[in-house]
Amino acid sequence: MSILLEKIEKRRTFAIISHPDAGKTTLTEKLLLYGGAIHLAGSVKARKSNKHAVSDWMEIEKQRGISVTSSVLQFDYDGYRVNILDTPGHQDFSEDTYRTLMAADSAVMLIDAAKGIEPQTKKLFWVCHRRHLPVFTFVNKLDRYGRNPLDLMEEIETVLGIKAYPVNWPIGIDGKYKGVYNRMTGKIELFEEDGTHGSQQLKSTTGDLNDPKILELLGEELYEHLCNDIELLDLAGEEFDLEKVNNGTLTPMFFGSAMTNFGVESFLEKFLELSPCPQPRLLHNGEHIQPENEAFSAFVFKIQANMNPAHRDRITFMRICSGVFDKGMSVYHLQGKKQVKLAQPQQFMAQERTIVEEAYPGDIIGVFDPGIFGIGDSLSDDKLKLQFEDFPVFPPEIFARVQPKDSLKRKQFVKGMTQLAQEGAIQVFEQKNTGLESFIVGVVGQLQLEVLEYRLLNEYSAQLLMNQLPYSVARWVYSKDNKPVTEVKGLDNGILAYDRKDRPVILINNEWALNWISERNPDLSFLTVPSDAAKI
Repeated sequence: MSILLEKIEKRRTFAIISHPDAGKTTLTEKLLLYGGAIHLAGSVKARKSNKHAVSDWMEIEKQRGISVTSSVLQFDYDGYRVNILDTPGHQDFSEDTYRTLMAADSAVMLIDAAKGIEPQTKKLFWVCHRRHLPVFTFVNKLDRYGRNPLDLMEEIETVLGIKAYPVNWPIGIDGKYKGVYNRMTGKIELFEEDGTHGSQQLKSTTGDLNDPKILELLGEELYEHLCNDIELLDLAGEEFDLEKVNNGTLTPMFFGSAMTNFGVESFLEKFLELSPCPQPRLLHNGEHIQPENEAFSAFVFKIQANMNPAHRDRITFMRICSGVFDKGMSVYHLQGKKQVKLAQPQQFMAQERTIVEEAYPGDIIGVFDPGIFGIGDSLSDDKLKLQFEDFPVFPPEIFARVQPKDSLKRKQFVKGMTQLAQEGAIQVFEQKNTGLESFIVGVVGQLQLEVLEYRLLNEYSAQLLMNQLPYSVARWVYSKDNKPVTEVKGLDNGILAYDRKDRPVILINNEWALNWISERNPDLSFLTVPSDAAKI
C-alpha cells in the first residue's frame, strides 16, 4: 500500500449537527479531551468562571453560550487523524452549516435524550441525506432524565425515515443510567460517579454480561431489565449492515453524556472504526476526483476574518480532496485564473494553531488570504485545473439598510462589509444612482444582523445605523434575450439592487408581488439563486 493510501485510510473528517442546546460544542470538546488535544475541559457549567468551550472562539459566542460560526479542529487518536467540523446549531446560521457539510465525509447527529428529534436536527439531517452522507447518532444528556430509548429509536425511524441500529444500549430505568452495554462486543461499561462535571476523563468498570461482579454492581432488577432489552433488540431490531450505513439508510446509534463523559470514548472508538475515510468529491462536470489521485486538489468552504484580533488576519479554510499538500507549494486557482502560493498553512485546535508541513486528502487546512479567495473556489495542480461542484446559495429573507454612524469611519465600514460578505456571513446589495451612501444587507435569520453589528463595532471600529426593510423575497433578474436589465415593470413596492458581482436583484414584499411582477415582465427570468452562467 502506498504512503498516500495509508494516510487516506487513517483520515476521518466529519461534521457534528444538532438543534441548538443539544450539547454539540460540549461533545466536540470531550472528543478533544479523549484525543489528548486538551487536558481539562472547560465545561458549559463553568462558563461563569470564563472557562468557555474550546471551539467557541468568537467573543459573542462566549457571551451567549452558542456557536455562530463553524470551528475546524484536528486531533490524533489511536493512529487516526481526526478532522472535526463543529457547526453552528442556530438556524439563523444554517447556510454556514450547509457549506461545512460539503467538506465532510460523514456526520454525527446529536439528539437530546429528553427532547428527541427537534426541527433544526430534522432540517440538517435531510441535507446530509440528500448528500448521501453516512449519519451516526449520539443520544446525549443521559446524565439527566430522558425519554425511553426504545421511543427515541422509533422516533428516528418514523420522523427521519432511516433505520437505527443501537451499537450500545443504556443500562438503567426511568432515566437513571449507570453505564452502557456494547451489542457488538457483549461488553458492559459501568461509569463511576464523578464530581468534576466532565472536566476529566471518566473512570469506568468493564466486564461481560455473565460476570458476577457486573451483576453485583447492577443489582438484580437492573440486570434483568437490561437482559430483556437486549433480547428485544436482537429479536425485533435491525441487523447491522455497514453498506447501509455508508449509503445513508441505517444510522448506528450511541447513548451517552457529553457533559459527564459517559460513553464518549467508546463512541469515539467505534465511530473511527465504522465511519468512512475520505471519499471521492464531485466535480462541476458530474465526474469525481478520487482521493488517491496523486495530483493535488482542494476547495474553499469557509473564510474567516479576524480570528486573531491582534493581527486582523483573514484565513481561508480548504478541504484537501486529492494528492499531497506540501508547505510552500503553488497551485492553480481556477476562479482567479492564475497560480497562487498557499502561504502560512495552518491547522487548528480552536484558537491554537500549528504550521502544516504536509496534509492529505480529508485534512482541513487554513491558509493566509490576501482577499483573493471566495467560498466554493477550486484549487488544483496546474495540469488538472479542476472545478468542483457549486456550493448552495440561500436566498435571503430579512433585509436592512446599513451605513456607518460616523462618516469618518466609512473606510472601516466598507472594509468590514466587504470582508464579511466574502466570508458568506451576509449578502450585500447596492442601489445605483440613488446618491445613498449605504449598503443593503440580506440575511437568512435575525441573529445574523446582531452578529454583523457586533463584529463591525468590535473588529472594524465601525458603529452602524441600521434600518430594517419591509422585504422578504429576493430574486436575481436575467433577461431571456441576454439584453441588459435596465428596468423592471410593476416594481412599485420593491427595489432593484445589485449584488457584489453586479448582478441585478429585485427585493420585494412577498410571493404575491413576485407573481405580479413576473406577469408584467415576460422577457425576464426571476431566479432564487444567482447564476454566473446567465448573462446580464
